Amino acid sequence: MTEKTAADLKGKTGILRLINATRYSWQGIRTAFGKEEAFRQELILAVILIPVAFFLPAAWSLKLWCIFSLIFLLVTELLNSGIEAVVDRIGPELHPLSGFAKDCGSAAVLFALIFALIVWLVVLFTIIFG
Repeated sequence: MTEKTAADLKGKTGILRLINATRYSWQGIRTAFGKEEAFRQELILAVILIPVAFFLPAAWSLKLWCIFSLIFLLVTELLNSGIEAVVDRIGPELHPLSGFAKDCGSAAVLFALIFALIVWLVVLFTIIFG
């Protein structure tokens, strides 16, 4: 059996490309869930809080802000995990650029987490204090 290369996956069009892209996306989510504790925690948080957002006594625009802030956090965590995987794939030796790439990815997740927290606090403050 021959091993597939990245070039073998190119050139697909139409519905087949869409099916393959969807399969690879779900594979990435499953892999991140299995290997990344932070992604697991954030996904569980999103699974709990997204339904909560629907039941908040707030305008739909505020509910959407709450939901999108959680999705943004998950997207950022997935990108950070991808950056870390690529850096680790390059080699195990410590290099300033490798550290910089990982630190930037981590900082992006921190900003996304702070953003989600602020959004939820503002919405809850608006609900409680009008």
